[in-house]
Amino acid sequence: MHYKPSGVCCTGIDIDTEGSIIKEVKFTNGCSGNTQGIARLVQGMEIDEAVKRLSGIRCGSKPSSCPDQLAKALIQIRNEAV
Repeated sequence: MHYKPSGVCCTGIDIDTEGSIIKEVKFTNGCSGNTQGIARLVQGMEIDEAVKRLSGIRCGSKPSSCPDQLAKALIQIRNEAV
């Protein structure tokens, strides 16, 4: 799935899942070290667990962040699977 984030530095998030497991995440743009770290940390994680950990994280004074946008994308994936 390709997700277009809003209000953050990254311009795209590509997510590959298998059932409820996150297989791979790739961010386009954004803070490279942070987005690579997030992508590796969630690899193999259940969607619900990643959403629980990442939702609501802010980046400075921005109302969202790359992790929060990933959580929003994962919620969309979860809802579409139902």
